[in-house]
Amino acid sequence: MTLFAALRLPREILFGAGQRQALPVVARKLGQRALICTDARLAATEVFAEILAGLRAAGIEVRVDDGVQPDLPRESAARSAGAARDFAPDLVIGIGGGSCLDMAKCVSLLLTHGGALQDYYGEFKVPGPVLPIIAVPTTAGTGSEVTPVAVVGDPERTLKIGISSPYLIPAMALCDPELTWSCPRGLTAIAGADALTHAIEAFTAARKAPDASLAQENVFIGKSALTDQFALYAIRLLGRSLERAVTDGTDSEARADVMMGALAAGCAFGTAGTAAAHAVQYPAGALTDTAHGMGVAAMLPYVMSYNRPAAAPAFAEVGAALGLPATGSTDAQADAAIREVARLFAAIGIAPTLAALGLAPDQLEWTAEQAIGIQRLIKNNPRPIDPAGMRRLVQAAYDGDLAAAAL
Repeated sequence: MTLFAALRLPREILFGAGQRQALPVVARKLGQRALICTDARLAATEVFAEILAGLRAAGIEVRVDDGVQPDLPRESAARSAGAARDFAPDLVIGIGGGSCLDMAKCVSLLLTHGGALQDYYGEFKVPGPVLPIIAVPTTAGTGSEVTPVAVVGDPERTLKIGISSPYLIPAMALCDPELTWSCPRGLTAIAGADALTHAIEAFTAARKAPDASLAQENVFIGKSALTDQFALYAIRLLGRSLERAVTDGTDSEARADVMMGALAAGCAFGTAGTAAAHAVQYPAGALTDTAHGMGVAAMLPYVMSYNRPAAAPAFAEVGAALGLPATGSTDAQADAAIREVARLFAAIGIAPTLAALGLAPDQLEWTAEQAIGIQRLIKNNPRPIDPAGMRRLVQAAYDGDLAAAAL
């Protein structure tokens, strides 16, 4: 195998307890007029007030948009950008969960290049650099602080839509695990399960022929030597600490592990991409109004079972990263890894089947049809999947039949 790697990341990543206090210094390096995108709940907290005071004390003029909504409705980004034009920010700071960070990306894009968000749907549609973005996550899951994608809700479409461009990677990611301490148990579980799904799908993504055009023609290029290292690191951290963080939100070491795991998973899938679990979640989540992390995690054990014939050695490595003993054949170790992922997700409250998410039997065919059409994800799957295979996979995930998923 020819050694090959590709990686796209922010110019600067800061991680650690208390690192939010570095935000004023970092922001001053990028500009003096900052638009902050956040939500109403966070904007009312003492922690946010402290962040705001620090920026203003550093001489940074600040405008706050605290209207970020879940699933980022398309028009909300347009309204935010329109309202901020007279303020003329020279940087945008996203503080909050994944939707807040994606809002910062979308507003920065619109303020720089104009037009409508739908002009940029897909890959490589952003024509050039955008206003500098600082991403300050307060949840540990999406990895948006380091990725080139923003996901928006489009009222004219059933599925959420992605805008994917290296220009959307934040200039700076500031990850302070103390900001996750207020996350409730359910959100901690869903976000952490999302991160583990990112890591496992990135690590087991298809390996593409590493010609010189690969990374120039694709935002997500499959697994490579460097994304593998980030993915395995994320799996180790999340495997040892996600259940602890969900069980005891005051466990600061577990909280730090989970946030670092989410960050590392983002570093991996932001270049490698994800695969079939995400492809099924887009239609299934739209039909059931399911949180993204819940949906991809519900699918992951079934997708792993489907992919095991093509990726058993990789799944054995996943098992080792999860702390399982390396005993038995490679296939046996891969099976153990799949069972451990299913066990972990069950322990933290992830739905075990598509039926449990609320998907109806008469929606399975449409779900499979839509999922197989998301080729940027399907082409990343390590085992080729055709329409018949997708129908079997969706049915197995509905029935809760891991064995059937492997057929």
